[in-house]
Order: sequence, then structure tokens, then C-alpha cells
Amino acid sequence: MKKIALIFLAAFVGGAAAIGGYKMLENKTNNMTLAEKQNLLFASNPSKISSTGAVDFVQAAAVVSPAVVHIQTTFSSSGSSGPSSPMDMMEEFFGGRGGRRAQRAPRAASGSGVILTSDGYIVTNNHVVDNAEKIQVILSDRRKVEAKVIGRDANTDLALIKVEATDLPVVKMGNSDNVQVGEWVLAVGFPLNLQTTVTAGIVSAKSRAIGILGREQQQPTEEEYEEYQRTGKLPSRTNSAIESYIQTDAAINPGNSGGALVNANGELIGINAAIASQTGTNEGYGFAIPVNLAKKILEDFKKYGSVKRGYVGVTFQELNADVAEQNKIKDISGLLVSGVVPGGGAAAAGLKEGDIIKKVDGKEIFASPDLQEKIGRLSPGDKVQLTISRDGKEQNVSVTLKGEETLTKPKTETAGRSTGMSIDKLGASFAPASASAKEKYGVKNGVIVTSVVPGKLFDSLDIPKGLLVTTINGKAVSSAKDVEAALPTSKNGKITVSGVGPNGNYTFSFN
Repeated sequence: MKKIALIFLAAFVGGAAAIGGYKMLENKTNNMTLAEKQNLLFASNPSKISSTGAVDFVQAAAVVSPAVVHIQTTFSSSGSSGPSSPMDMMEEFFGGRGGRRAQRAPRAASGSGVILTSDGYIVTNNHVVDNAEKIQVILSDRRKVEAKVIGRDANTDLALIKVEATDLPVVKMGNSDNVQVGEWVLAVGFPLNLQTTVTAGIVSAKSRAIGILGREQQQPTEEEYEEYQRTGKLPSRTNSAIESYIQTDAAINPGNSGGALVNANGELIGINAAIASQTGTNEGYGFAIPVNLAKKILEDFKKYGSVKRGYVGVTFQELNADVAEQNKIKDISGLLVSGVVPGGGAAAAGLKEGDIIKKVDGKEIFASPDLQEKIGRLSPGDKVQLTISRDGKEQNVSVTLKGEETLTKPKTETAGRSTGMSIDKLGASFAPASASAKEKYGVKNGVIVTSVVPGKLFDSLDIPKGLLVTTINGKAVSSAKDVEAALPTSKNGKITVSGVGPNGNYTFSFN
């Protein structure tokens, strides 16, 4: 009897130790980064794909396809932006939401996503899930599971979503820095409402900027354009969008958005994000976000729910022979500093207007994507070494990156009144409507809604970005200052916003 009791006790202690060990391992894996989870998975399940010299995509396609998922979203397009925003172009290309034209009835859309961890973290594009009311993911075994957004960022067009599932197939993240022009690649996704589709091509170029993300940020206001007509100069701006795409001629079409670009070994090197097309379908120019940039952004989503960007704090223009001649300088490569943000990292390090950025951490810089992608991988507080040319002499400068709060913003967007409601509570920013916009809609005044903050008043009422607002509380508005002046003096006062968009007139009222 005593022997049986000892055996039972030993079994109980062993079981408890096993359960405790499992719980410790579970907690440890939950705190791992996405990359660490992948390393653990592939250490236990090494990839059997090997490069043999002959181009054969059969194994790569077989490994990757089950881990590229179909994403279906339901949304109300009445809360979307106007047809001229950069995201509209992406959505028209990828079947995102038909250009987000204002409609009253809920609509459905689709895109692609890539499973990064076996417990359900999936990377896709921001414009696939932006403003979605419901997100469903169709897995390779035909299960349909609901997903939630962990984080998304319009400046990189990346989003991280999560489904509650286990033992999912995973695409191994590669190293986009090692990608070479001319290298064979596969694009995997769900184009044109087809099931999993694999196309092949080569890397056509790297560090490619196409202006689709930063275009809206750089549009001058009416006052700035009038100033440009008088002086020939436009104000310098800090462009927070990051474009450093891998360009490929692998066929990418509407629905591929958020899908995988992989090398011949089946490793993820990019997230398909845009195409250059006159027709909206493939013409041989596809663009993918490098996975090395995505890694940092996705980890921020997982840790904080948003991106923690580090900024150098300069505005610049790319040098070439024409720019060099205009500025009477000899350098024809690098980035010419055209402005330094007060209080930013560059200002603290002593950078000046007219300096030329030649290298970042010892690597030569030729174009803005070279700088933006490298800085985009870093966080506030990180240090970066810039090699600059000043008065014909090169020197190294250590810059500590600052957060987004150090970027200068127009006072009218940030200032609020000591009493009453402020623009900040509206959760929107405004710019004067251009003469062409006013002529298009047949109005004499107005401001364009240039951004809408998720969770605030404009967002909750589905007031779309891009709407031309003509009056607030019956008062005509032509600037952000007019908007502020038209707000009620009581913090709880009623607000009525009237405006016009592609589908006619709108009126929104709220307290």
C-alpha cells in the first residue's frame, strides 16, 4: 500500500511539474517577437527547400500557398475618403473598396494576407482593412474565422491582424536586404476573386518610390499655391510616408493586396502593395513593401498597437545634375537638406540647410527611399550616423532620432481655445479647398477634410476624409481658423457640418 502511495505521489509531482513547465513555456512564447516565434518554429521544422541552380518554383509554391490567406471585409463606404486620396488609387488597383466612393449601403471587399505565426498573426495592407466593420479570414482548409486589427499604419500601408486559431501554416520571413535585381520571385495571393494564385517574375528594381503614399501630404494649400505663384517657392514639409518598394514584373492584380512576394526558397521578402497601371490591372509593374521594414512596424503593432517612428527631422530633395545646377553646387548625388525641423534630432546634432546627406550608417544614399527605409526601421531614441557634406568637406554627425511629437504642425491644427470646443475634439484636420475643387462642386468657399482620427467625432459619424466642408453651424468656412471660430463656445454645444462630395450634399449633426 505504501509503495502504491509513493508511485501515486511521484506521478502527481511529475504531472504538476509538466503542467507548470508547459505554462512557463506558454508565457515565454506569448512574449516572443514575431521573428523569435518564427525562429523557434523553423528550428523545430527546418525548411526542406534548397536552391539547386535550376529555377523550380514547385516547392516554394507548395510551402507558401497554404499560409497566404483570403481576407474579406465588410464596410460602410459613407465613412470613407474622397476619390482623390492616395489610398483610393491603391484600392482601385487591388479591389479594396472601389475607390471608396461614398455609398450608403454596406459593401464587401477582399484582399490577401500572410500568416506569420502559427497562433494567428497575419500581415496585410492597411488599405485592405482600413475602416472595415468586419474582417474575415478564409484559411487554406476553407475555415472562415473572424479577425481583429492589432495595428495599422497609413504611412507604410501595413497592418497586423489576428485570428484565434492554432497550428496554422507559416511563411518564413527572409531578408529583403539580400534581394538582388534580376532575382526570380513569386507573388502569391487572391487576385480578381480567384482562389490562391501564384505568378512568377523577377525583381525589376529596389528602393522604388512611386509617390502614392506621400502625395496627399505634399499637396499645397490654396494660400501656399498663391505664395508659390508670387515667389516661385513652395514651403518645405516633413513627409512621414515611407516608400522604398521592391519592384517586380510578377503579375499582380486587384485582390493581391497584402499577399506574399517570396524568393525561390519560399522566404517572404515583401508584402505586395501597389501596381502602376493605366487600366487598374497588371501591366508588369508591381510593388512590394520590403519585409525588413515590415518587421519593425509589425513588432510595434504587437507591442503598442501603433507605430513608434523615429525621425531625423529634416526636409530634403534628391540631388541630380539639374538640382545641383540650380543650387550652384558640385555634388550630383545625395540628399540636399532644404529645412531643419526645430527641436528635432537633426537640429540638436547641428545639421543646417544646405548640408548634403551622403551616407547613413556608412551606406551611400542616392535617393529618398534609401534614407526613409533605413530610418523607418528605427525607433525614437535610436542613434544614427549621418555622413554629410558641408562646404565641400565630409563629416560624420551622430543624430538621436526624435518621436513624432517633435514634428512641427500648423498652429491652426493644434491650437484650441481656452473655452469651448477645439478642432482636436473633432478629430480632423482641414486645408483650404483649391479653386478647382470649388469650381468642381459649384461652391464659393470651403475646406477639405485632410485627415480623420480614428475614434473621435468625425470618425464616429463616418465623415469622410476628402469631404469639402462648406459651413459649420451655418457659418461659411474657408480655413482651419474659420472652422475653429465656428465651433460652439460650450464644450457640449451642438455642431452641424455641411459639405459636398462626389455623391452630392451631406449634413452631419452631433452634440
